[in-house]
Amino acid sequence: MQPDWLRRCMFSVQTWADSSGYEYRFVDDSLFELVDDWVLEKTQEQRVIATDIARLKLIQQSLARGYDQVVWMDADFLIFEPNMFELPPDPSVHCAVGREVWIQEDVSTETKPAPRKRFRAYRKVHNAFMVFRRGDSFLNFYCDTAERLLFEQSGRVPPQFIGPKLLTALHNVVQLPVAECAGMLSPDTLEAILYPDGPSADAVLSLFSRKSHVLPSGANLCSSLNGNTAQSQNVGFSDEEMLLLVSRLLDEGRAAFQC
Repeated sequence: MQPDWLRRCMFSVQTWADSSGYEYRFVDDSLFELVDDWVLEKTQEQRVIATDIARLKLIQQSLARGYDQVVWMDADFLIFEPNMFELPPDPSVHCAVGREVWIQEDVSTETKPAPRKRFRAYRKVHNAFMVFRRGDSFLNFYCDTAERLLFEQSGRVPPQFIGPKLLTALHNVVQLPVAECAGMLSPDTLEAILYPDGPSADAVLSLFSRKSHVLPSGANLCSSLNGNTAQSQNVGFSDEEMLLLVSRLLDEGRAAFQC
């Protein structure tokens, strides 16, 4: 059974889709039927990798069936300011990916411990949110490249191997269009929002705001970091904490990032 916080995430996306005039479709584990058996065999311990390929297959299939545009959002993607959450308006932009501003503790190599935690920000892109329009040429290339790299990989495959890691590597070369409104929140950022009076909250939220050219109005909550499906609880947070976090974001919107 899906936890309440996850259902609220999905409901926020469905509500946004309905109000924007888009057809909403929830996809369960039948998504895995779209990938080859060798993909499932190779990703038995990292099902999120199979999902990374399956979502691309689903988008390809949907566009082939006649849809002009397909938007993918992970189940744990929350739209908390729907009026500010907009797809790229330029019809010549055939695809867009989400923005990842990943905040994590900077582990110092100094022998003496720092008086307080230090944090670093990494600006990347992610595939928890993607838009593809008919006529796009990147989708097939991305899907083919992801499958080829996975096929050739031996040993354990990192969970973000063909998701954010590959997508960011490609973005660094070709500069993909980025939907800045579609963010991703690291566990440190989630903790700072959940506990704004915590010892590191100000530092984390300040850094996140500085490194975000535009504060997100929707974001992925990273519940698949442990390599399981999005129905599992977030790493380090109980379902009750996640529900409180979702409620805070829905109530405060982008103001939740202010320190």
